[in-house]
Amino acid sequence: MNILSPSILAADFWKLGEQISQVRRAGARYLHVDVMDGIFVPSISFGLPVLASIRRMTDLFLDVHLMIEKPQRYIAEFADCGADMLTFHLEASKDGDEIEETIAWIKGKGIKAGLSIRPSTPASMVEAFLPMVDMVLVMTVEPGFGGQEIMPQCLRKVTEIRRMIERGGLGTDVEVDGGITKGNLREVLAAGANVIVAGSAVFHGEIRKNTEELLGILSER
Repeated sequence: MNILSPSILAADFWKLGEQISQVRRAGARYLHVDVMDGIFVPSISFGLPVLASIRRMTDLFLDVHLMIEKPQRYIAEFADCGADMLTFHLEASKDGDEIEETIAWIKGKGIKAGLSIRPSTPASMVEAFLPMVDMVLVMTVEPGFGGQEIMPQCLRKVTEIRRMIERGGLGTDVEVDGGITKGNLREVLAAGANVIVAGSAVFHGEIRKNTEELLGILSER
């Protein structure tokens, strides 16, 4: 199933509740929440209080992307604030054992677990963890800032990971985040992604119309 996950990083925070309601009414079922600590990535976004506030006002599936150092420190807190899925970066962990422990902690909170990789990280790095996670997030821009253009070479990693999933007979989702537009969405889907993060393409301009048009493309496949 193809899923749109609008990223609130591109929303107008003064109107955040209203804009979340607009994507909900337009048919979106996920909401992407980027958490940045200013260390793992140079930007700082928002954290636990914002997530808790969003949870109180919507029933959307909260797809939380942790761009932070030592994500295992905050698993319980983000789960308790209402995350439905926590995705953390492979590069933020020191080794495979730590990655496995973090996945287990997330699932131990009764929510879904995702693993993300930066553009420079090879697809092969996630293969061992595919049976353990619900989703792999392939960054198609350098994490930390919205509004960047997609790095087309990253789509080859999407295809590699999709093939690994199919070979293993797994049901793992493949999410793509970074520079997604109505103009390149079909190419992204053809590469093998099925969960699409879109920020500027949703929240810049007519939010409801943008959401409906993206969902229309997603429904073609």
